[in-house]
Amino acid sequence: MRLLIVEDEKRLALSLARGLTAEGYAVDVVHDGLEGLHMASEGSYDLVVLDIMLPGMNGYRVCAALRAAGDDVPILMLTAKDGEYDEAEGLDTGADDYLTKPFSYVVLVARIKALLRRRARSGGSPVLAVGDLRVDTAARRVFRAEDEISLTAKEFAVLEQLAVRAGEVVSKAQILEHVWDFAYDGDPNIIEVYISSLRRKLGAPRIQTVRGAGYRLVAGR
Repeated sequence: MRLLIVEDEKRLALSLARGLTAEGYAVDVVHDGLEGLHMASEGSYDLVVLDIMLPGMNGYRVCAALRAAGDDVPILMLTAKDGEYDEAEGLDTGADDYLTKPFSYVVLVARIKALLRRRARSGGSPVLAVGDLRVDTAARRVFRAEDEISLTAKEFAVLEQLAVRAGEVVSKAQILEHVWDFAYDGDPNIIEVYISSLRRKLGAPRIQTVRGAGYRLVAGR
């Protein structure tokens, strides 16, 4: 799943990005409201963490603009303010939840997971079934028939991208874009390491290599 953090406190934003990346999410970070609106409008995100006090355009206006455009991406608002009026204003613009600084990172992650589960129940991110393989994108669990398969956060994220497009060819570039982030400049062959690991755990026939194009997840045998 891809998250967008729009936060002008750069140290906080990068700290959150590191933590959420370790949780298995692909995270993009911007520090300006206008850029945040552009990224959220153009990108395919599963959730936006949005600060209220931003240069360029404040979080209220960013949220309102996204909702006016019909974008229903879950939005978790952050603010240094406190008080019922601020919370009401944030929710009135279409935010899904609200967290006041300073906050616990554990609470932030719990709120994010709760919003993603809510979206899953509403049909936004269903359990993906490919043959007897089930990928629960909200609980981040994988089952083969009745047996649960233990995956690392990155393994799950790679598998999720293949499962979303089951039967189709998914390129390395597509996996990099969704599992890492737009700023990743490491070796793209890192994907081969995760594909190899997934084949060991799921069964090699389930992930086919399409030479020169990418990988395809199939039902297997």
